[in-house]
Amino acid sequence: MEDAYYTIASEVKHETKVKGSRFIAECSTVTSTEEALAALEMIRKREHAATHHCFAWRVGLFNDIAFKYSDDGEPSGTAGRPIYDSICGRNLENVLVVVTRYFGGTKLGTGGLVRAYSNAAAGALNKAGRKENFLTEQYRVDIDFALFDQLTRLLHHYKAHQVKADYSDHVTLEVEVRLTKSESLRADIIQLSGGKAKIEPL
Repeated sequence: MEDAYYTIASEVKHETKVKGSRFIAECSTVTSTEEALAALEMIRKREHAATHHCFAWRVGLFNDIAFKYSDDGEPSGTAGRPIYDSICGRNLENVLVVVTRYFGGTKLGTGGLVRAYSNAAAGALNKAGRKENFLTEQYRVDIDFALFDQLTRLLHHYKAHQVKADYSDHVTLEVEVRLTKSESLRADIIQLSGGKAKIEPL
């Protein structure tokens, strides 16, 4: 089971100039096509005087991916696909890249456009950086207070996070752990408590 994926580390703007034309590339984190459309529309309104707003997005995880790219009036294949290839080449998910062009008076030709849009997108993505994220599972654990220190060590071993804790003669924790480690952690908690721990999914 996969639980790790990559996305951009930060949202950035990156500008390049080619023969008088300005190419402004913006990277945004989006988790649905609706978020991507909303972010795209916001850029279109803000940069309403621009000649083109070419874009690509890739949302979803693993085998459930939705994507779209557009040349927005540029010659077919010269803008949207190169931007999308920049995203895929870095194995990124849940990202939108919009490259806004302000025409500078000189036509670049198809090859020049491909290079310009590719370089703009790559520059923004390089500046944004890449981070690894994980799918997680959360559950509530109720265990005898005498076992708290051992439980804490167990959580540390699994790099699990305590989201919330309540203490009395029993300890009730809300725990978050990587999806691929969840089943093993649950089994170890049950073993630690002699089968007495209560574990409920959140």
